Amino acid sequence: MNDHYYNIDDYKDQFACKSGDFKNSLKHYYTRPIEEFPSSVKHYRMRAEFRICHNKDSAYYAMTEEKTRRLYRVDQFLIGSKKINQLMPELLHYINECLVLRQKLFSVEFLTSTHGEALITLIYHKHLDPIWSAKATSMQNHLRAYIIGRSRGQKLVLTQDYVSESFFVNNRVLTYRQTESCFTQPNAEINQKLLHWVDKSCAEAPWDLVELYCGNCNFTVALAPKFQKVFATEVSKLAVKSAKTNLVANNIKNVTIVRMSSEEFSQAFNRKRNFRRLSGIELERFMFNTILVDPPRSGLDEPTLRLTSQFDRVIYISCNTVTLISNIEILHQTHEVECAAVFDQFPWTKHLEVGVILRKRRYK
Repeated sequence: MNDHYYNIDDYKDQFACKSGDFKNSLKHYYTRPIEEFPSSVKHYRMRAEFRICHNKDSAYYAMTEEKTRRLYRVDQFLIGSKKINQLMPELLHYINECLVLRQKLFSVEFLTSTHGEALITLIYHKHLDPIWSAKATSMQNHLRAYIIGRSRGQKLVLTQDYVSESFFVNNRVLTYRQTESCFTQPNAEINQKLLHWVDKSCAEAPWDLVELYCGNCNFTVALAPKFQKVFATEVSKLAVKSAKTNLVANNIKNVTIVRMSSEEFSQAFNRKRNFRRLSGIELERFMFNTILVDPPRSGLDEPTLRLTSQFDRVIYISCNTVTLISNIEILHQTHEVECAAVFDQFPWTKHLEVGVILRKRRYK
């Protein structure tokens, strides 16, 4: 995002407009108040990606303009975390001072935490050799940030490929390993508010939770103490690995996590297909009454919607209000919206993170 394209004074109106649009689209299914959680207007984004452009013997950061798709130079990134903005000129200095580090460098990715940890991934159009590793290690020591080098078929991790993050939710400190190239919520401040909202919306109950699209167990870690048992699924191998690490780090012992898609879990849940990955796991022993879904922007597909409609309570986290409303239109046949909240995960864009909790209708 070009820092010249927005005015901080306009933020309140922009957020009100996005929130208002969602409220208007939800009014056919829910008319009570909707909680609102605005974001900070600067330094809220914990990760960033930049192209590297070359001009003779120097390089600079660039991004793509959304409308024209043209590259423009980026010297600072005010929506990025303070750590990203600190590291940007320092990293560029080392790159421009060293041909080995600069040559055929294509892009740079930053991943930071609220505690000041930083991971920098340098992506190249060349093979990375021991000379590159030595120069990058020296730069890593000066920057006090973890460095990874990538090129086709290569991933060179100099020290580690993750940063550690923590959030304070309901008098608990939740700790997470956030791994390079594994999805994490970009806005840490809003993610903590989202975790707190979901946590307070769930009372402790003698029931079990099933969670689809669990990622690195962002929500699982927060909600596991509220349920007897949790069955979580995720399709990404890397995310499952991070999830298991996060469960151990938070001393969570009542979660079973399996790598499978939502469609595969639906088949297993409805006993239409057996999976070797579920060997030793008896789904019929779980007493599910709640399902949490946090799908991609495309929303829930038809089989997952049918699955979701079977649960008493649905916690739906969405990053696309259009597909969310489309899904609620179908779920409304069996469920009613109990509460809703909007979280501005993505200021200065049209996107909005939304949490909706639905409860199955009770017919007399």
